[in-house]
Amino acid sequence: MLPDGRRIDASGEFLEFDEGFFAMGGLEALAEWMSDGCPGGAEIDPDVRVGPPVDRPSKIVCVGKNYLDHAKEFGEGIPTEPVLFLKAPSAWSGPHDDVIIPRGARKLDYEVELAVVIGRTASYVPELEALDYVAGYSVFCDFSERAFQKDMGGQWTKGKSADSFAPMGPCLVTPDEVVDPQALRLACEVNGELRQNGWTGDMMFGVKYLVAYISRFMTLMPGDVVATGTPGGVGMGMEPPRFLLPGDRVECSIEGLGSLRQRVVASV
Repeated sequence: MLPDGRRIDASGEFLEFDEGFFAMGGLEALAEWMSDGCPGGAEIDPDVRVGPPVDRPSKIVCVGKNYLDHAKEFGEGIPTEPVLFLKAPSAWSGPHDDVIIPRGARKLDYEVELAVVIGRTASYVPELEALDYVAGYSVFCDFSERAFQKDMGGQWTKGKSADSFAPMGPCLVTPDEVVDPQALRLACEVNGELRQNGWTGDMMFGVKYLVAYISRFMTLMPGDVVATGTPGGVGMGMEPPRFLLPGDRVECSIEGLGSLRQRVVASV
């Protein structure tokens, strides 16, 4: 997307924004192509579907209970180290795609999160160098089926990985445009009602720490996504709980990064 809001098709020059794209300096090449006037790129109709700004990543690494107010509403104690879990890459979805209620689900919930996209292979990264491994930032919604997550035993994966449960976008904003990833307002509205209104500076474990910490336990590949946690205000934490229903509209936004908009639909 250009600064004036126009969308330009770059597929003639760049096939996919995938692991190889980031590993081989794709962002730098894309910036150069844009500075040359986007030769060969055609303007895209604004009604055309927007996909996620990164091709399906090898890993979606999520951080649970990373804001104190959400940790309290979630229960089960305050973490002393980052709580990590994975979402299946098959949950990957575009920024305005429908979110589908899985069969048998009854507690669909929302979580607005700052997403960090990894730009180069990261293994045992020192915290002071961690932001050098970041390709950019985006808006992410960690949709969750709480009954699958909390009432059915085992780990959280089954409640986090249904198709459509990992929308990201609409843009990948590069680090030169994000002065401080810990100084961003993030919010979630359901049917126009403000449910979450947080500040990334309230993370218990910040972006630098998370990238370094996660790289101790797994190699982060170019294009991988780290979802950094959500502030309080999720449906599960309300009295009584207020979970999503077919027809609901969810909008997640982060200052300077844009907004996701999902319609909730029932599984066929």
